[in-house]
Amino acid sequence: MLSAERYAKILQRLDEKKTVTVTELSQALNISESTIRRDLTSLDKEKKLKKIHGGASAIGGAYSVVDDEVTLRSNRFPEEKAKIGHRAASLIDNQDFVYIDAGTSTEAMIQFIQAPRAVFVTNGMDIATKLVRKGLRVIIIGGEIKPVTNAVVGIEAINGLQKYHFSKGFFGTNGIDYQAGFSTPDPNEAQVKREALIRCQKAFVLADPSKFNVMTPVSFAQLSEAQIITSKLLFEGYEKETKIMEVDKK
Repeated sequence: MLSAERYAKILQRLDEKKTVTVTELSQALNISESTIRRDLTSLDKEKKLKKIHGGASAIGGAYSVVDDEVTLRSNRFPEEKAKIGHRAASLIDNQDFVYIDAGTSTEAMIQFIQAPRAVFVTNGMDIATKLVRKGLRVIIIGGEIKPVTNAVVGIEAINGLQKYHFSKGFFGTNGIDYQAGFSTPDPNEAQVKREALIRCQKAFVLADPSKFNVMTPVSFAQLSEAQIITSKLLFEGYEKETKIMEVDKK
């Protein structure tokens, strides 16, 4: 395969996914990782992409206004979400009063929870059901149900959260960006996330690597307000803004 053809395929894949790894490109193009690294270096010099540790990202990051259906999001990065969920669940103790935000990343932690006496509050319909099936004590806040994410949102949800003080909170996010912080496309969902997050003694955001360098319309927290749990940090600089917990870090 000629270098120009490789470059085109790399850039096409990057345009689709916004973030790619060396291993992923090597497997997809059936080319050695050393060749891929050289190609990424060349494309970085041409300013067609940004080379990062272990891969590359699109120039200027990505902007997204779409909140995909739960069924679509649940099929993305299942292995990473399971690892992230396992680490997040290990942080919960029996004495905790926990908030779990609606989302597929936070939902992935439920199977690993080993704190039978902890109390859980959530705005996620699917999450509440799974917690109850585990025999855990669950409180679901009231409000309007958002069909796309099965999340409870709206002014009733916000008012319902105002009486609580959580020891720990676990949140999903659509985007993580240096300037925008943590963001989501829906203003109603962002308000609920914000109201819950400021009521947590410790707040954690669960995010697979695809969420980094992505900005969506509404910010709900700055990076300094929560610790990020991710599988592998592929972008430099975020550790200066917030604490990062990498589950695949050796």
